[in-house]
This record gives sequence, structure tokens and C-alpha cells, in this order.
Amino acid sequence: MDNSRRLLILYGSQTGCAQEVAERIWRESKWLHYSGPVIAIDDYPIDKLIFEKKIIFVCSTTGQGDQPDNMKTTWKFLLRKNLPSSSLTNVEFAVLGLGDSSYVKFNHVAKKLYRRLIQLGGKPLCDIGLADDQHDIGAFAVIDPWIDNLWNVLIEKHPLTDGLTPIDRTSLPPPKWNVVHTSSSNISIHTSDKLPNNDLLKPNSTIVTCLSNTKTTAENHFQDVRLLKFEHSENSINYSPGDVLMVRPVNSETSVNNFFQLLNDNKNMKLNPTTILNVTQRSNDMPIPYNLCKPFTLYQCAKYYWDLNIIPNRYTFQLLSYFTDNELEKEKLKEFTTPEGQDELYSYCNRPRRTILEVLADFPHATANISLEYLFEIFSPIRPRAFSIASAPSVHINEIHLLVAVVTYKTKLLAKRTGLCSTWLASLNIGDKIPVWIQKGSFQFPYSQSCNVIMIGPGTGVAPFRSFVHEAVANKCGNAKTLYLYFGARNRLGDFHCVNDWEKLVADEKLTLYTAFSRDQDHKIYVQHILEQNEEELFKLLSAKECYVFVAGNAKDMPTAVKNVFTNILTKNKHLNTIDMMETKGFYQTETWS
Repeated sequence: MDNSRRLLILYGSQTGCAQEVAERIWRESKWLHYSGPVIAIDDYPIDKLIFEKKIIFVCSTTGQGDQPDNMKTTWKFLLRKNLPSSSLTNVEFAVLGLGDSSYVKFNHVAKKLYRRLIQLGGKPLCDIGLADDQHDIGAFAVIDPWIDNLWNVLIEKHPLTDGLTPIDRTSLPPPKWNVVHTSSSNISIHTSDKLPNNDLLKPNSTIVTCLSNTKTTAENHFQDVRLLKFEHSENSINYSPGDVLMVRPVNSETSVNNFFQLLNDNKNMKLNPTTILNVTQRSNDMPIPYNLCKPFTLYQCAKYYWDLNIIPNRYTFQLLSYFTDNELEKEKLKEFTTPEGQDELYSYCNRPRRTILEVLADFPHATANISLEYLFEIFSPIRPRAFSIASAPSVHINEIHLLVAVVTYKTKLLAKRTGLCSTWLASLNIGDKIPVWIQKGSFQFPYSQSCNVIMIGPGTGVAPFRSFVHEAVANKCGNAKTLYLYFGARNRLGDFHCVNDWEKLVADEKLTLYTAFSRDQDHKIYVQHILEQNEEELFKLLSAKECYVFVAGNAKDMPTAVKNVFTNILTKNKHLNTIDMMETKGFYQTETWS
């Protein structure tokens, strides 16, 4: 077999983002006449790796520098010490990592994979790409130029032969799948249903029922935070404190209606909510996802599969430029895809958080010409969201609790924005059913009477500590002399989440609680200030044989400020340990989000 035009693309993806980027690389590879599959790393037979010539890896990092679930098996194999250093001598590779610099182990998996492939004899095609969600324009600030450079490198190192020439990159790339539609007037669309069609559920997901949906913030508070309690059937969900609940939200009826209004003027297709879509493979290299294998209605796709609120990336504008028949639209769309146009794209799209539906409304000529297959390119699948579990399995029997802040804000355009998942969860009524699944969290809590545990959890960051403290107390593995919680919020009467839990635990001498309410006095007080005040006590705790520190909450300033306090305490008192040493040994753990 001639492998000269074979390009294997492998991804390790937890929520779907790395998979989406890998599939884009696969599509663009057709411009250079490459063939080969794009699949999850663990779905590829690892013993065949040595026979490949060119491999592109796209992988994310989860938790505390962990590998995504769909690359763990291969990762363990690659780390074997008995693998010869010449194993991958004939392999050229490239690695693109997707990460978040608010985490300590930023892009840890990609960095480690890159180094390991070199140790095994692999030859890098180009420098590793380290995409960062914290960038102003997100991960695509690195992804876009990295992919462009990859093609330039491949053209230079492996020029086309046999009379082949690169396909014009201004031409429309082929769609991922074939999509046909038929009309049906016999299908009933239940727009009030909270539970999606079974075929659109994740395999092995569990259906839970909403027991309660309670605000933990005062009515006059600026933020709406909910404690949601769900019931599950016995033994259907097993979890430990520190684990997270994965939830895939659904679009609002307003967004779905806006989607169908945008399609009203489409010249290529007459579609309505009951239109039945059938997706079939166009290439063996691009399989169909499990939830699109059976026919489904366009309503189901718009409600449960496509993310109608996603912020488009540069590739979306590139696709739209192919469809518009208006010169002004084409000029603007093409400008957004150039390196020189990235500042303007940021001002137009990322800064005001403009959604895909708003973009399609701004470019009506392009929208009117989109073909059905390319709707699956324009719209991305709804990605699942991860929420720290706030309940304890030994205490809250057959229940699972979440502490959810409803995301609401105004953009630079003064347009109101709401978080897709948090808004949907807040709308749930008692008795509503939703599909969920458990994912291993980044926190690894200790269960021992002899160790100290210091927890810092302002706002909804306190959720995993509610789970752990209740579980530790129930198993007689903690009390007020070993469990210390630092909680921060704006007002004692405004957003003291789960206050009844904490007050009872303190009264029962099972927990020592310190609070910082930043707006209850003239000067602002945050958790790091309370930590500084308790320097002597903290040093004694840190000097014990085993002391764990857990930090959870918003990634903006708090984690760094807290880390600085602990660093100063250890340095000032000439402690043998450093925070870096504690992190390496698992004694200092963080879980933050932006």
C-alpha cells in the first residue's frame, strides 16, 4: 500500500472540542489530496502505529493534567518503559493541544505526548501548538495559524507528485456527510418536552428526575444561584466526592424559532420542524456520530443537537463566504478569514459574544444559499457541561445535587446574554427528567482521621466541598479539628450558599468555618485576607504529617491570590515544602473555571 498521501488524524477529546478541530483538519487535508481516518485515539489499533508515516494528534487536557477518556488506554501503552526508542523512527507527527491557562497543568497532556513521541523516535513536523481558552479570541488564536502552518510544512516536505496540484483553498471543501430530507406531516413535535429523543442521548447516560430547584440567593441579589436536587434509581449512578456531573443542555424555544425563521428564505431547501433528516456516510474515514445514525426531525436537531448560541470561529466565516452571492457580504466574510482581519473579527464577533444565529441574520445572502449538508458544518454540536457534584453518596441516598450560577450578562452591544446550560437548568420544574452521566473529577479527597484538609471555595466553588465534608463526616473521617472551610461571597444575607448545612456542621463540631463577605463592610474582604489573618493556625496545619489544600472557584484572580498567601506562609516560616512540591505530591489541588 502506498502511504505517501495517507494522513492519520487522532484526537483525545472529553467534551467534543478536540474532535471538532480534528475533523476540520481532516476536511482541509483534502485540499492536498490526503486520505486517512479521523478517529479517537483509543479507537485506533495501537499496534498499527509503527506502520504509519504521518500522524496528527489533537488532544485536550482535563482535570489536574489528566488525559481524556478516549485516549487513556493508548496513553498507558505509550508510557511502557520497554518500548524501544526506535519504535516510531519512521513516523512524522504533529501535536495540537487544547487547554486553559487558568489551570496549573496547562496543556499537560499535549506537552507530555509531544515529548514521549520524540523519545520513541518520532520526528515532529512542526512545533507543538498550545491553544488557550483564556485568549481574547479563545483557542482559535492558536488553532488557526497552527493549522495553516501545518499545511505549509507538509507541502514543503511532501510535495505533490503524479501531476497532482493542491485544490484551490478558496473552493468549497466537501461536507462531512450526505444529508437528505423528506417531509412528513405525521410526526408530532412535543415542544414542551424536556427530555430529548432517545436516539439523541449519550450512550450509557442515566435519566434523573428533578426533585427540587431552590434559589440560594436573595431575591434582590444580582445573581441567581440554584441548588438543584435530582433523584436517580438505585445503583444507576455511582460517584465519589470530587466527581462531576456531565449535562448536555437543550436550546430554548426562542432560539429554535429564530433558527426556523432564518431558514424561511433559503433558496435551496424548504424545511420545517417536521422535516425528516437522514445522515449517511460520505467517506469511511468520517463516521457518523451515534446520535445521528437514525433518521430524526429538523426540530430535534435544532433543539437537542446543534448549539444555536455558539460563537462562530474563523472557519465558519470561511464557509459562509462560499455561499453568499452578494459581493459586499463576500468581501467582509473573506476579510474575517485573513490574518489581517483578525482584530476586526474579534471586534465584530468575540468581543460582543455574537452568536451564530445573529451572524447568520447579519449575512442574509449567505444564509439564503446554505445547503442542507453544510448546516452540519456551520453549526457545532451542543457540548456537555461539567458541574461539581454538591451531594454526598452516603448522605443523600439516590440523589445528586448541583449548585449552579445562572449566567447572565450584557455585551458591549448592550445585548443580554444568558448561559445555555445554566439557564436551561434553572428552568427545570419538579418532575422534569434529564439525561446525565458521571465523569471523574480533578479533586482526589483523602479519607483519614489523621490528616488536615483546608478547603477554599468562594461562591459556587463550595459545591465539591459540600460533597466531601458530608461524606467525610458520615464516614467518621473528619471533624472541626481537621476540616477547615474558607467560604467567600458578597453578602451574608445575599449569597451564603447552603448556609444551613454549614451552620449545622459547625454546631455539631464537625467543621471549622471561616467566611469572607466582601460587601458587608466599607472595605472589601476576600478569602485570601482571612487566610492571611490565620497565618499561625494555617502553618500548624501545614506542618502536620498530612495536610491537603483544595481551591475551587472562578479562575480570574482568586486562585493566584490564595496560592500567594500559602507560598508566603511557607517561605516566611522556612517550611521545607513549597507549593510546587505540594502540587506535585497531590497535597495542593485546584479546580477553577473561567
